Amino acid sequence: MQDKEKILLSTPHMGVHEREFVNQAFESNWVAPMGPNLDGFEQDLVDYVEVNYAVGLSSGTAAIHLALVMLGVGPGDEVICQSMTFAGSANPIMYVGATPVFVDSEASTWNMDPDVLRQALQARLRAGKRVKAVIPVHLYGMPADMVQINAICEEYGIPVIEDAAEALGSRLHGRSCGSLSDIGILSFNGNKIITTSGGGALLTNDVSMAKRARYLATQAREKAVHYQHSEIGYNYRLSNVLAGIGRGQMMVLDQRIASRRRNFDHYQSGLADLDGIKFLPEQDGFFSNRWLTAFLIDHDLHSDITPESVRDSLDRLNIESRPLWKPMHMQPVYRDAPYYGEDVAERLFQTGLCIPSGSNLTEVQLDYIVESIRQVWR
Repeated sequence: MQDKEKILLSTPHMGVHEREFVNQAFESNWVAPMGPNLDGFEQDLVDYVEVNYAVGLSSGTAAIHLALVMLGVGPGDEVICQSMTFAGSANPIMYVGATPVFVDSEASTWNMDPDVLRQALQARLRAGKRVKAVIPVHLYGMPADMVQINAICEEYGIPVIEDAAEALGSRLHGRSCGSLSDIGILSFNGNKIITTSGGGALLTNDVSMAKRARYLATQAREKAVHYQHSEIGYNYRLSNVLAGIGRGQMMVLDQRIASRRRNFDHYQSGLADLDGIKFLPEQDGFFSNRWLTAFLIDHDLHSDITPESVRDSLDRLNIESRPLWKPMHMQPVYRDAPYYGEDVAERLFQTGLCIPSGSNLTEVQLDYIVESIRQVWR
């Protein structure tokens, strides 16, 4: 397998329908932002996630930025964010001049720990700080405990921005991730479960919020024959061409989820007998799209095996793997940001590894990856 093309972590998986929608855009010369593909893609998201409104945007990061702007977050405010996540969850807090406050994960989901969230809220409010929003993340497609998180935030009157960038198709007690809080966020980056090449969406049940998101995302241009602007806007709308890719991808989303879950099951069964390897199970009522399969290595059982040694061994066999997200509170750029919790996120980073999870992986490739990991243990 070493002389063959490298097996990558998560590649785009194109079907037969995407080209049809893109060709329609070319044939009609409707390639600019907005158009029938974007309208159709937004409706597809509304129908699938079961929300009232979806606003197609240039990225999931842009969606979080717009959400913060619409919630009035600015300098002097604070936003509580899950530490165990990609930088795109946290950076928009800095865009609006607010202060990020990072919260540890719980071991059962790897996502925001509700108990630590409560501790952080109490501590910040006692210190006279203005906490204007909370951003939990559904890491690798596993739902966060939104029942508890929403209840705590409702108690304190703080809105929730649900970062479901990695969790399209995941569900919590039968409800789709992205529909569980005040505002939902999706990403369609090239490595996500479906892609528009680059793109994202803001989800909401509030008509005024959806209208304002569309307005701000189109440079806050007002209805006038000339270009009139009374406030700062952003160039954040998804193009009609890329939305066409999204329309085709939505037609096979359930198949892509089934493939990702098949990957997880294949790995879990194929590596189950190895001492010191642990996969993340679904809790009762939790359904993960298994966007990326990851496992933890028990260092106490295998002091000579680390995520880096496994990653290096797989790399030599032409298999890509990566550590789990490095927590935000450990990042140099956020070294001065407040952090609440113990060391759960740090341990996850130090002991976890993501392995190839694309929906276009073949059975032969999956078997090769399993056998390659088993070689490391031997």
